Amino acid sequence: MNQSPILKALSSMRTNGVRMLLMGGQACVFYGAAEFSRDLDLLVLVDGEILGDTNLSKLQDALSELQAAPIAIPDFRAEHLLRGHAVHFRCLRPDVDQLRIDVMSNLRGVAPFEELWARRTTLEIDGQPVELLSLPDLVLAKKTQRDKDWPMIRRLVDQSFFGHAHEPTEGEIAFWLGELRTVESLMEAVQRWPEEALTAAGRPAVEAALAGDYERVDNELQAEERAERRRDREYWEPLKR
Repeated sequence: MNQSPILKALSSMRTNGVRMLLMGGQACVFYGAAEFSRDLDLLVLVDGEILGDTNLSKLQDALSELQAAPIAIPDFRAEHLLRGHAVHFRCLRPDVDQLRIDVMSNLRGVAPFEELWARRTTLEIDGQPVELLSLPDLVLAKKTQRDKDWPMIRRLVDQSFFGHAHEPTEGEIAFWLGELRTVESLMEAVQRWPEEALTAAGRPAVEAALAGDYERVDNELQAEERAERRRDREYWEPLKR
């Protein structure tokens, strides 16, 4: 069976020793919340300048192997990644032709790379190990101003909730109470774990669910989304300038 371009690109990253975590749409595919993604979004460790035996030099080797060329500003420099910018590439090697790779090292509201690495998810896809952002970290990373990210967040958290609610861990319950984004799911979670919900009552939507106020839960969830979108716009405005 021929590997997909995504897995071929990830294989090049792995064989070159790049420390990176898969995020974005393809991570959502592997978590079962999406059906398809054209791009490869990577969070990489920046441990020095681009020259020398650093993670970025290994990334450059992998990109060269994939015949990946920069396609937008800013250029591929450690300072741009550390500032929070994404660097964009397009692969030209025939077996991965036109695959886009977006690379970042800092995400708004998300922990530093080493913390993310320590709690990463490792999946085996077609016999190949793939390192992803943990589900809670991926949800945080998806809280942007983009319209397309919020339905994906709902699917990610609901997929976890309905797939594991029969025998959950304490961490999963806390995650669901903190992140469920549909009224029905959150009301169900509060009813199933009322004691745990009391400890999560600092979230207004959970407080409303504990009170059984369906309309207020809906309003609070919308308010959460608006606040996160605003924070993301404020974060990106100076970076755009």
